[in-house]
Amino acid sequence: MLVTTGDCTQAAALVEGLSHSESANLVNTECTIPAKTRPAAENAPQERWVWRPAVQEPENLNRSGYDERKYDLQPFATLNKATLSLHGKSVVKLGAPSLLNDYYLDLSPQSGCRYRQSVSSLCWSTDGRALSIATRRGEIQVNELIELWDVEHKQNMRFLLSHLSVVRALSWKQQLLSSGSVLGHICHLDPRAFTPLVGAATQREGVCSLQWSPGGKWLASGSTEGLLHIWDDDIMGTKMSSQPIMTVKQPSAVKAMGWCAWQGNIIATGGGWKDGELRIWDTQSASCVTSVQTNSQICSLQWAEKKRCLVTGHGLPHHRVTSWVWEFHSLSPIYQFTGHSDRVLHLTLNPDNSQIFSTGADQRFHIWDL
Repeated sequence: MLVTTGDCTQAAALVEGLSHSESANLVNTECTIPAKTRPAAENAPQERWVWRPAVQEPENLNRSGYDERKYDLQPFATLNKATLSLHGKSVVKLGAPSLLNDYYLDLSPQSGCRYRQSVSSLCWSTDGRALSIATRRGEIQVNELIELWDVEHKQNMRFLLSHLSVVRALSWKQQLLSSGSVLGHICHLDPRAFTPLVGAATQREGVCSLQWSPGGKWLASGSTEGLLHIWDDDIMGTKMSSQPIMTVKQPSAVKAMGWCAWQGNIIATGGGWKDGELRIWDTQSASCVTSVQTNSQICSLQWAEKKRCLVTGHGLPHHRVTSWVWEFHSLSPIYQFTGHSDRVLHLTLNPDNSQIFSTGADQRFHIWDL
């Protein structure tokens, strides 16, 4: 894996993710092991997938009748670059051949040992200096390892063994890193401490999304059973007996989720393909204040603070990116971006919100002008 400082890496570095069926007798407490005390086997050299900037593909790649899927695609290979920005079309299209169709992080019967060390989630720290990457370690007893990378010095800072199951989501609150697993455990880690685990909570359903609110007052966790939980910022203690302060339900997994950057009590969620509803929730009143039917699977979601809009990535039937303007009682689409041929798994924006970066299950990475 390659860790770089570019804004596009947050979307493009989502290289490989997969889960395994979890053992029924896994213990309920999940702990961390300081780097200096890791077992010898863990310190042994591990296989890595390295992404390096690729040379541009031959000019005939976009030739009429040429099937780019049959081409021996290299990571970040340029598939198309527009000479000028066209409405609804991407400015740049790159190759992402290692990206897995991991919306549900399901186990594939064809999965080999290669995927047991794959990336299941990642998240940048709030200051942009560190990148946390959750990877799989082990074969019989599944351990989830979180790696912290210093992006300025391009070196691994620390390994945090935090879960006994796949880590589906990560979120930073200043120097605190929170992680959620498929067994429903949420761990709060302070990487600076000798014993990083400083707090924990649990939910009955598997965690598929996790995010601290912009001010760090609340933590939202989305579940595979369609539940959105809101937790307060009192995370100290490891008894896992704390309860969410609010829980609301939607008909499908809460995978696409995001806090509004300019209105701290507002959070948006997107429904899966059986639902397709985009919803805006007020966490103070525990109510849905706005919703709209998109008639498609919502796989990813990001707020663009400087544009005052909401951006969503979709699956069937259109596999597109949509930006929305939100007023308290209405959601209206303002732009549709088409170019992906499979569901849009991940979205992010650059600092001034002038561009959207999207990666899809079609193993393509697009940059769009917003």
